Amino acid sequence: MSDSSPAHPAVPVLDVWCELQCPDCRGALDDLRALRARYGDRLEVRLRHFPLEKHKHSFAAAQAAEEALEQGRGWPYVEAVLGRVEELDRGGESFLVEVARELGLDAEEFDTALIDGRHILIVDADQAEGKAIGVTGTPTYVIGGERLDGGKSQEGLRERVEEIADRLLAEG
Repeated sequence: MSDSSPAHPAVPVLDVWCELQCPDCRGALDDLRALRARYGDRLEVRLRHFPLEKHKHSFAAAQAAEEALEQGRGWPYVEAVLGRVEELDRGGESFLVEVARELGLDAEEFDTALIDGRHILIVDADQAEGKAIGVTGTPTYVIGGERLDGGKSQEGLRERVEEIADRLLAEG
């Protein structure tokens, strides 16, 4: 169906470079919830993957998050996994499939996706882009061309994101 109404102004995008086995990313969940609650669909919050070598299940977790996104429950899945980082440390891929089942997703499809690697290219591309723009740890936020590194401290980051988002919305 073609849409003849005037084009909607571009919504500012907040890229969140994240890793699902990262305790610091779990700390960022409250900020992300608050930002999504405050802006709703006036701000596009995009999960970007930056699995770190030191976390052996983070690459599989990134693929699982993509599968959850495909099944329509990306953020609930991300929040569920991040909220239980220690269980991911212990359980690895079987834990990732279990969380999918708990959320009523197609767990068999998760299992298959992790085996056939259908989401690896997306994860690799995110990681490469992250490295290219200077992401070194997670969480890192990018909005309006500005990179905010939450890996060291998340103090004041949400306020900074809100300042930039408000400015972009005002300009938009």
